[in-house]
Order: sequence, then C-alpha cells, then structure tokens
Amino acid sequence: QVQLVESGGGLVQAGGSLRLSCAASGRTLSRYATGWFRQAPGKEREFVAATSWGGDSSTYYADSVKGRFTISRDSAKNTVSLQMNSLKPEDTAVYYCAARIPPSDSFYYTDDLEYDYWGQGTQVTVSS
Repeated sequence: QVQLVESGGGLVQAGGSLRLSCAASGRTLSRYATGWFRQAPGKEREFVAATSWGGDSSTYYADSVKGRFTISRDSAKNTVSLQMNSLKPEDTAVYYCAARIPPSDSFYYTDDLEYDYWGQGTQVTVSS
C-alpha cells in the first residue's frame, strides 16, 4: 500500500506560479498511474492532470489548465509534481494527488473513482 502526502500549496497572486509535490511512501510510484484533482468550496472534486507510469509517461490535462499546468514524475525522489503557472483566482481549491496500479503502463485516469490511494490535500489560494 502506498501513502501519499502533498505539499507546496499556499497563497499566490493571479499570474503567479506554484509547484505542488506529492511524496509517496510505502511503495515506489514507478508502476502507478497518478493524477491530480482539486476541489473548490461548494463544488465537486474535479480532474486536473494525470500521467501513466510507462516509459513515455503519457499525460492528460483538463481543458481549464492545459498549457498552464504540467504534471511530472521523479522516480529518484518517488514523487509526482504539478507545476502551475499563470494561476487564476478560479484555480483556488484544495489539490489532491491520487494513485492506482493500472493494468498496463500506458493507462492514465481522469475519473477520481478509478483511483485507490489519495493524499490529504494541500490548499492553493489565488488572489486577484
């Protein structure tokens, strides 16, 4: 079983950047599909970004963050990161990382119900 802990959230002005990190313990993330989700107050949790574990680490992004956010993996550190640039007030939310073992290395998932492991979340607040 893998445990996930997010960090890197905070308060930033619109147009600024933050880098979220999701550290894994208990197991290596090298064979897990991973993703980032977010939940704003009064709203449902929504997909942000996902990556497979295969050699090319296929990535997929929500339209709302495409071109601004980048998901990446660091096998040596056993982490998954989310680089967030050009932040907007509507990006304000609690951000969660998630992981699951997929049937093959090319799979990634955009549905939160597909994930088995979750972190506790980190707050990101973007002021206007």
